[in-house]
Amino acid sequence: EDAGAHVIYGITGLKVHAKIAQITKRKGNRLQGYLHIGTGNYNPSTARIYTDLSYFTTKLEFNIDATKFFHFITGFSDHSSLKNLIIAPTDIKPKLLSMIESEASHKEEGHIILKANSLVDPDIIQALYIASMQGCNIELIIRGICTLKPNVQGVSENISVYSIIGKYLEHPRVYYFKHDKHKYYISSADLMPRNLIRRIEIMTPIIDNELQQKIKQILSLQLQDCKLRWRLKNSGEYKQVECKDKEINNHNILEDYVTKLYNKSQKKRPKYVTRLAKKVKEIKNDNTL
Repeated sequence: EDAGAHVIYGITGLKVHAKIAQITKRKGNRLQGYLHIGTGNYNPSTARIYTDLSYFTTKLEFNIDATKFFHFITGFSDHSSLKNLIIAPTDIKPKLLSMIESEASHKEEGHIILKANSLVDPDIIQALYIASMQGCNIELIIRGICTLKPNVQGVSENISVYSIIGKYLEHPRVYYFKHDKHKYYISSADLMPRNLIRRIEIMTPIIDNELQQKIKQILSLQLQDCKLRWRLKNSGEYKQVECKDKEINNHNILEDYVTKLYNKSQKKRPKYVTRLAKKVKEIKNDNTL
């Protein structure tokens, strides 16, 4: 505010937990929006040790939704006309329940993968139990607390629950439904009542085929990991997954992949950008001292 920014403190009684940023620039006689939606905080400290996913797009329909979202949380409009983005506390939970029910209708052909920090919402858990009883294959990657009980005969024998514990803290929320129109979604919301009904959260479909394939590769890699993956037993205990063939550590593989991408991008980086980044770092260090 001292620098001239307009700071909005959100809606009374609702914590804003959505991770979204939008920049609008004038290009000729039109406006161009640049939208970033992520699963992680805009925090340089935690970004060093958290794993997260984010979506950066200039697609007009997503930018229109983002503008309406910001109008909604500032009190200038409602959210009823959003076409792509899904928000809590009004829409994310009903959407998830609807997609679980829809996937369950495919019975043995159905496949659901949910990746989150926590799973404690009773309605989501009940829907997953029902889907399992209909034969749907369900794989859950839940790093923290999970109150769903897997592998219970007649109830959840089609549900597997895993936790990935390693060098980095798993933080993405990713939702996959095999027969859904978009299949893949990322979100700021965990599967908890506080996130789904007491916070402002955001969920976005990933509609780009190339990005869908990247998410598919990440989920597949994590579900093959035998160094960092622990399986939840119906007793409530976790047992580390044993390596049958070759050892797979998904953190090492993904770290190597991201490092190569970063090194490649640095070669294409204009020199003035490098000098500017170095100058900003020097100023930051001086202020720290």
